[in-house]
Amino acid sequence: MAAKKPVRWHIAVFLAPALAVYTAIMIIPLFGTLNLSLFNEEGNVRVFVGLRNFITLFGDPLWSNAFWNALGNNAWFFLVHMLVQNPIGVALAAILSSPRLRMAVFYRTAIFVPTILSFVIVGFVWKLILSPIWGIAPGMLDMIGLKSLFAPWLGKEEYALTTLALISVWQFVGIPMMLIYAALLSIPDEVLEAAEMDGITGASQFWKIKLPLILPSIGIISILTFVGNFNAFDLIYVAQGALAGPDYATDILGTFLYRTFFGFQLQLGDPYMGSAIAGAMFAIILLGVCVYLFGIQTRLRRYQF
Repeated sequence: MAAKKPVRWHIAVFLAPALAVYTAIMIIPLFGTLNLSLFNEEGNVRVFVGLRNFITLFGDPLWSNAFWNALGNNAWFFLVHMLVQNPIGVALAAILSSPRLRMAVFYRTAIFVPTILSFVIVGFVWKLILSPIWGIAPGMLDMIGLKSLFAPWLGKEEYALTTLALISVWQFVGIPMMLIYAALLSIPDEVLEAAEMDGITGASQFWKIKLPLILPSIGIISILTFVGNFNAFDLIYVAQGALAGPDYATDILGTFLYRTFFGFQLQLGDPYMGSAIAGAMFAIILLGVCVYLFGIQTRLRRYQF
């Protein structure tokens, strides 16, 4: 008679505290918010309205114009990170993984340090740097003969959002760099030695051998970038305020949600419509994650060892 497998109670014991905390601060509030989006207040009485708040959000021009503007800005904010932050992170990781590079530890630390800084510090410091009145950016550009290129980037509608996205890239480029760096170090030496024996070295080795092997890590970084950018709020709020100026040019879903839910200046807070916006954000993020998990990750698995 085969011996019964022991019940691994220790797994549940170790997982229980983290699961309890996650449920208390994430799962319960999430379902509470989704539930609140199905109600509204009529005559100081909460009544069930079903999907009416979502119909208002997408159909009423008073709400839909602001929502689509914020969604479009959010998409651009994410696109800048994908096209600038992640490629730079991959390039930095490839350079820093070179055994011939001296002081690699110092460079890694210097690039990663901004990621641990507070959004308040980053937003305030960059507002000072880019200020046309007392900022150092005009003087630094003048030193290299490019002062004519300076403009009040945070004050112009066509530049403000891209400027803030690039500031965010500067702050967080260290995260994809470190993740890709770890992925590059995990490539077996036997694979690289075999490539060298076949005459594949240098940049050619990176493009033909290393890059395909780190594609799963790049995919994970991409979906983390997507989730992080569509949850963004702090930097925009610190740099441009809840109104996300100039003229809502930097308004993203996070700031739109904040103004709607809590109110701002003369705008009264509406927790029901705010919950509907939060529900729409959750649906967008969930859709993106599902597309990655079922449409992309399955294709990238063949590159894993």
